[in-house]
Amino acid sequence: MTSTVSPEHQAHPVRAEIATLWRLSWPMLVGQLATVGMGVADVAMTGHVSAAELAAVSLGTSVWSIVLVTVMGVMMAVNSVVAHEMGAGRYERISHSVRESLWMGAIVGIAGCLAANACALLFDHIGLAPDVADRAKIFLHIISLGMPAFACYRALYGYTTSINQTKPIMVIAILGLLYNVLMNWLLVFGNLGFPRLGALGCAVSTASGVWLMLAAMVAWIRVSSAYRMTYPFTHWEGPNWPEIGAMLRLGLPIGVTHFAEVSAFGIVSLLVARFGVVEVSAHQIALNFVSLVFMVPLSFGIGALTRVGQAMGEGNPERARFVAWTGTGMCIAFGVLSALFILVFRWQIVAMYTSDAAVQATCAMLLLFAALFQLSDSTQVAAASAMRGYQVTRAPMIIQMIAFWGVALPVGWILGLAPAWFPWSPAVPMAATGFWIGLVLGLTVAALLLSWSLHKLSALRVREALRP
Repeated sequence: MTSTVSPEHQAHPVRAEIATLWRLSWPMLVGQLATVGMGVADVAMTGHVSAAELAAVSLGTSVWSIVLVTVMGVMMAVNSVVAHEMGAGRYERISHSVRESLWMGAIVGIAGCLAANACALLFDHIGLAPDVADRAKIFLHIISLGMPAFACYRALYGYTTSINQTKPIMVIAILGLLYNVLMNWLLVFGNLGFPRLGALGCAVSTASGVWLMLAAMVAWIRVSSAYRMTYPFTHWEGPNWPEIGAMLRLGLPIGVTHFAEVSAFGIVSLLVARFGVVEVSAHQIALNFVSLVFMVPLSFGIGALTRVGQAMGEGNPERARFVAWTGTGMCIAFGVLSALFILVFRWQIVAMYTSDAAVQATCAMLLLFAALFQLSDSTQVAAASAMRGYQVTRAPMIIQMIAFWGVALPVGWILGLAPAWFPWSPAVPMAATGFWIGLVLGLTVAALLLSWSLHKLSALRVREALRP
């Protein structure tokens, strides 16, 4: 697993680093898209059963997604820890850290399961029809059983990506998507003699699918020679609480950051709902599309985290700075391209989702704002990920909470709802448009502050290394 610098890398370092980052990131991108596809399949297939079943899946999935993304953020600490050890060549430490990360995954996964079940109690107090509330609660109770497996899977995800083995992520995610669709077909609709469970069938297929993905990852690690030097399953090892605590201190700020972002978008969706079907439909379509687009810079960001962590583990902060800014540059370039794509093809994008003329017009307007924040969204996720490669997680958390909760939501609330008591409110509520203006401003603040912080951090690490 020792790395060598090729003549091409020496002659064209930026081009070579882009190629390396792309090889590391594209399987993760495919895996991320396949994972997102599971949720899309749940909603799309349940929609053919009944409106009540669709509502139960939508409500349950909204809570599940928030908890899932938060747990995923906490477990990203494993990426940084293993990447540092990989860069330093401490292969025996990698094996130990992976075993401890699985203990952390079990703890975090159980906590996530309990949190999801506690959130299910909210369904009785938000004015839902009793049958929908009951189905949504049962859905969440069942699907939450997959949370411990998901957290442990993310521990192994962080391990395998940080030693530059990303192909398993792609293959297992695609197989997971196929399993999810097949089990939905069997259990949602009751085909081939299986019980017709509707929304609950989605919960069973997703929860069981996550456990199978964990089993597949363990099996892949056991049989692949790529893991021989860092193989973590050589012996049983109990929890080392100080080390688990250190990983939690590294990962919890990332989890809080993810929660702040996804909850901000969730709150915007709830506030837009009061303006009627056209506004909320347009908002959901635009949000769905930009969420898919976001998977690209997110995957590049995880790749940059790995590369920065490896460079810092090698004791080479100069290379870490080069890698961090190359990765950020890749994300910025993609942000420009995606912005242009959305600007040019926004009407075609909307037409893929709906034929309703009013929804199309409103959504096309929202996609203009989506195009505006492509650059800032790509920049902020790249800079935050690179900082996590330095094992700095609190500063990105504070910055992104300020951006989403201190700028995006307040500005969107003022412009979207136009409260009469606020002196600078618009004359009439701007509805979804106002909230999307808030998102543009919030993401811009995040991009600027995180880029500045990355610049200061990377320069500081270089100066520290030069001190006698």
